[in-house]
Amino acid sequence: MQIILTFLILVFTLSGSSQMLDTSLERVKTDLNISFKRIGTIKPRSTSEIQFSNWILGCETLDRDMTDYENYKEYIGPLGIKRLRMQAGWAKTEKLKGKYEWDWLDKIIHDAAKRGFDVWLETAYGNPVYKGGGGMNLSAGIPTSAEALKAWDKWVEALVTRYKDKVKDWEVWNEPNFGDNEINSPEGVAKLNIRTAVIIKKIQPEARISGLAMGHIDLKYADAFFKIIHDQKKMHLFDNMTYHDYVYNPDANYHHVADLRKVLDKYGPGVKLRQGENGCPSFGGSGRGAIGDYHWSELTQAKWIARRMLGDLGHDIECSILGIIDMNYGGNAPIKQLNVKGLIQSDSTRRALKVKMAYYSVQNITALFDHSLQRIREVYPTFNSNATVEKNEVKYSKSTDRSVSVYGYEQKGTHRQLFTIWSDEYIPTDNNQARAINFTFLNASFDQPVFVDIITGGVYEIPATQWTKEGNKCVFKNIPVYDAPIIIAEKKLVIMQ
Repeated sequence: MQIILTFLILVFTLSGSSQMLDTSLERVKTDLNISFKRIGTIKPRSTSEIQFSNWILGCETLDRDMTDYENYKEYIGPLGIKRLRMQAGWAKTEKLKGKYEWDWLDKIIHDAAKRGFDVWLETAYGNPVYKGGGGMNLSAGIPTSAEALKAWDKWVEALVTRYKDKVKDWEVWNEPNFGDNEINSPEGVAKLNIRTAVIIKKIQPEARISGLAMGHIDLKYADAFFKIIHDQKKMHLFDNMTYHDYVYNPDANYHHVADLRKVLDKYGPGVKLRQGENGCPSFGGSGRGAIGDYHWSELTQAKWIARRMLGDLGHDIECSILGIIDMNYGGNAPIKQLNVKGLIQSDSTRRALKVKMAYYSVQNITALFDHSLQRIREVYPTFNSNATVEKNEVKYSKSTDRSVSVYGYEQKGTHRQLFTIWSDEYIPTDNNQARAINFTFLNASFDQPVFVDIITGGVYEIPATQWTKEGNKCVFKNIPVYDAPIIIAEKKLVIMQ
């Protein structure tokens, strides 16, 4: 009996699935060598334990049957993310003109709401049953004919009316800049965004609407798009503008994001930017989907996602991860038709086959970072062994290491702190070799600092010989740093199992 009880504590079986989610202390193992004493593992938190956080989980392509909500819904709650991005699917719902078949979407929306998830729902794509109705896939053209646009208006009105009690967040059209250049011009897409937002707000004044949803970052396209909305005095309809930033090194493009922010500030300085979709494959060379032509692995996927989530958090950008499960682009086609960016492995049957390493890394992040933390604005981004303090400022020698990302946070009320750190100069590798770096933090607040590895969730003591506290300054010596996030945190901020 004791053996059975122990097994049940370590793993639990997800209902409706033969797969098991590992909850053991060493659910993820890597060859990262940490000399500190391990004292525990981060305890995951479920959706029900989190009030609000920076994260959104991609549950896209349900409208095109590339995934099956029933096959992964039990995995969402333990992941600890509250908001889900989905596409409503006009073509799947209105197969005959004027007749809506809601059953497929009702089941998903009602179940998600019952489980405590907040759905961010996209009104796209188009519907080919109408001439000029636009396409129903990525890179499809938007509706253009008078008949189709009238039908689109009715579709949006019916959709929002049906789900307004359960859905508060909306988006208009996915990656329009990848479509036909003439049909999906920034002017045409902006006008579609406006007409859609007007309908949504009329039915649901408190709705939060996302515009743009741009694939990659095209500053010229964004400028023209924003200008149309500004000139028509409709920018107030939008809570945020979204972009999808797929790059091989997740830290390499924040200067481009800053440029996009400057463009938006010209027309809507009060409108937020949101990372609306981004992710990384778990194995390489498939060529399916963005950055799919690189030789990825489960480890490099976990590193990429962890760096992107915490990098976006460090830039005050909401972050949506694509996605919960691998997407099947080709029916019964072979593996090359799979987009393997999922946190869960799937196949042509759309079953949940295996929880990937990245799933557990995301769990570790959601367990630590939620609404209770606030970012420390004045954090120095580079640290080294030659750092000194002069007049309350950190000074560096010429040998300062410029390739480390550092962001700081403190708990509201208690002012307990934690700092995220990783090497950021290259694409995540399968090599876990760490280098020792010294850090100096001013206005620091540590009593019992611990070292945390986000990939494994391992929590370690920092020996007393390797850190000192003098007034409001803390110095940490020989801290192992590699190309995945590690954390120096006040021990009380880290709930362990």
